[in-house]
Amino acid sequence: MRSFLKPAAGLTCLFALAVTGCSSSSDDSSDSAPSATPKTSTTPSASASSTPSSTTAYAPYVSVTTAADMDSAGSPSTYNLSFAIAKGSTCTPEWNGTTAIDNSAVKSRISALKTSGATVRVSFGGASGKELAETCTSATALAKAYGEALDAAGSTQADFDIEGDALTDSTSVALRSKAIALLQKERTDLKISFTLPVMPSGLDSDSLALLESANDNSVAVSTVNIMTMNYGESYTADMGDYAITSATATHTQLKKVFGLSDAGAWQGMALTSMLGVNDVSGETFSLSDAAQVRTFAESKEIAWVSMWSTFRDQQCESGSSDDDAATDCSGVTQSSGAFGEAFAG
Repeated sequence: MRSFLKPAAGLTCLFALAVTGCSSSSDDSSDSAPSATPKTSTTPSASASSTPSSTTAYAPYVSVTTAADMDSAGSPSTYNLSFAIAKGSTCTPEWNGTTAIDNSAVKSRISALKTSGATVRVSFGGASGKELAETCTSATALAKAYGEALDAAGSTQADFDIEGDALTDSTSVALRSKAIALLQKERTDLKISFTLPVMPSGLDSDSLALLESANDNSVAVSTVNIMTMNYGESYTADMGDYAITSATATHTQLKKVFGLSDAGAWQGMALTSMLGVNDVSGETFSLSDAAQVRTFAESKEIAWVSMWSTFRDQQCESGSSDDDAATDCSGVTQSSGAFGEAFAG
């Protein structure tokens, strides 16, 4: 059995403050840290009803380089910008490994996303290219690279989507934890989330080791975002049910890792689903699944729900291939933006 490390001194408190909003000094980031008094602007229906607004935000993943008509569906409170990774084998951050971090067109794109009042969260890593911790050689250099991307986006929120080889590379995991800790000392308002693969049985040993590394280095983690998708060919049942089963198993793990209460562990979690057809044959996440996940998340006061991705939130054109569905459409019958509306509630 894996032994769960106790949080470093003060980390449990920091984690709890981040996810419950009980710190009077926290920034206005209700998406990454549900506040004690949620802003009604994140829930459009609140003004027309006496029902309290939900603490669960909607924060989809978007292309940082290319706008999509579906970006604004569901009125997101935060956009996850995908992805900041290494330029080749260097310690220089680039958008998707192809576009300069200070590219003027990208800056205009980010400004446009913010015009609705939404914030942006820089997502580092993803499934392609090299995460910066795999190419930078020191924690100081890595923290600087992360900071450059955050400054270019004008963001105080960093998401680390760690999967594949990056998740099993213990050297880069440790270096990343040290760099994030340095960055949080410089930027006291910086909110950190880790986006990790999950199974219906919960997080695997590599993901747990990553969280333990964060504990060892006194990283204040606001949210653990689980990717409720791509379980494997043996998982062919209801994808909404799988998402809830995965969340429930992860909830138990987060309580142990961070020493949290039931409520605190739910509030420190986020859920990201791949809309429509998934990368694994037989897995299709439907609009009813999205509504089911949203209802569950609200009932548990989960921090935020998300999806991959806004540019896929549309029906494929007739004659489209499976490759098209994996990249720029959902592969299911829908109106444009329907998944965004379902996830927003």
